[in-house]
Amino acid sequence: MKLKQTAVKILDILEREYPDARVTLNFQNPLQLLLATILAAQCTDERVNLVTKDLFKKYQDVADFARAGLNTLEAEIRPTGFYHNKAKSIIRSCQMIIQKFNGKIPRTMEELISLPGVGRKTANIILGNAYDQQAIAVDTHVKRVTHRLGWAKSDNPDKIELELMGVIPHQRWTMACHQLVFHGRKICMARKPQCSACPIAQLCLKVGIARKE
Repeated sequence: MKLKQTAVKILDILEREYPDARVTLNFQNPLQLLLATILAAQCTDERVNLVTKDLFKKYQDVADFARAGLNTLEAEIRPTGFYHNKAKSIIRSCQMIIQKFNGKIPRTMEELISLPGVGRKTANIILGNAYDQQAIAVDTHVKRVTHRLGWAKSDNPDKIELELMGVIPHQRWTMACHQLVFHGRKICMARKPQCSACPIAQLCLKVGIARKE
């Protein structure tokens, strides 16, 4: 109970610190968010946004991506890295969306993770940001910050998701992840966390962080 109460206090502070916290991938519809999230694997959101700026002008719906040439799409998304696997996942996912889901992006976890290249993190990003469902997306920032806070112990993102479900109030799942990501990027970095400037330092267990005497 104490951990949950502390979590609420921390989230209240992060909400004030990062009022503009949001997904930083540019998108206008569920399809664009799905594809941008696939491209974001092992790539920065900034680079993905540069690539999708032109990509989403050329390919405007599921059918466009489903019939895209593999070599052409690979070249267009090459700057995001792992472009061969990503291009295959995008084309196959869009073909499956047409064949199994009538051209509509699925709205459930089970259906989303049936798509090639889509795991729970990607699915939760879609559910939380395209469909306004409460969802916990565990990326490297969420994993690192919640470990240090003592909210999660596992190294497995899927298990971390379950751990956080028991700590973060349900109505705050989606926004809490955005706030944790923003905090991880600005203050709680991997190599040199800025604990002296951290607004939640007094509430943080600092698990794994060397303490200065």
